[in-house]
Amino acid sequence: MPLASNKTLPLWLVHSLMLCTAMIVSSSFTVGEAITRALDPAVLLLLRYLVAVFCLAPLILWRYRHCRPSFRQLAGYSLVSASTVGFFWCMFEALRYTTAINTSIIFTLVPGISGIYSALFLHERLGRFRQLALFFGMVGALWVIFRGDPRRMLAMDVNHGDLLFLAGCFLMAAYTPLIKTFHRQESMVVMTFWVLVTGLGWLLILALPRLADVQWQEISSTVWSGIIYLAIFSTIITFYLSHIATLHLGPTRVMAYSYFYPAFVLLINWFFGKGLPPLIILPGVMVVTLASLVLQQVAKAPAGRNNAS
Repeated sequence: MPLASNKTLPLWLVHSLMLCTAMIVSSSFTVGEAITRALDPAVLLLLRYLVAVFCLAPLILWRYRHCRPSFRQLAGYSLVSASTVGFFWCMFEALRYTTAINTSIIFTLVPGISGIYSALFLHERLGRFRQLALFFGMVGALWVIFRGDPRRMLAMDVNHGDLLFLAGCFLMAAYTPLIKTFHRQESMVVMTFWVLVTGLGWLLILALPRLADVQWQEISSTVWSGIIYLAIFSTIITFYLSHIATLHLGPTRVMAYSYFYPAFVLLINWFFGKGLPPLIILPGVMVVTLASLVLQQVAKAPAGRNNAS
């Protein structure tokens, strides 16, 4: 699964990979909305991570069998996985009360939050234009959340699912800064694998009390297909590509690709015959998409690039 060695990947390739990642992640909102009511979110996530670990384990045993992490590395991987597990749990629970388009829009707040984390803890300089792009991206997200109605914003008129997903976004915003902090030249495949393994530990704590209540024989093939899709595409592939891109582009630029999610979710929902949302939210979708394009143009990649093979 090597994608890069010690040499730097061309930026056009990194951006192309991130566009693919954005499309895959966008589809996970729609898939998650379709299957989340079939299982408890913690159980659903446990199965997703189990499938992902079993799919990745043969490669690790074959190619990286001697790459055993130290206790300090495991602690770092555990912090990274805590951010993703917490986010995904909030996502699946929230999708019981809100919609895929709402969650994709709220997720566009993540780059702004991540940028603040990176500035505070990694001393990443955002620059005036990036700050403006992040600000307008967040404004566009708020426009959609409150349906373009200032009165709803002043009254904090949002549903339970939206608020829960917003809490998950504060966890997810720490994801790329944590990768930047804890990566120590190890292969990105190895880092991805151990982030998933430590994530299983968190999920076992969450899911164990609920496993006895699961009616395994009643889980439909559609739900299993969704779990496998989320495990392979929305977990292994997106984790791996995001890890690589973070080292080449920096946390803020990688997270900025989430501004494409609402537009992609709209296209996916339209393709599957779900129609379009109210026209009032479309200006917000356009603003967050333009904000992402501005961020990619004005930001400079970090000088140091690491091994992502």
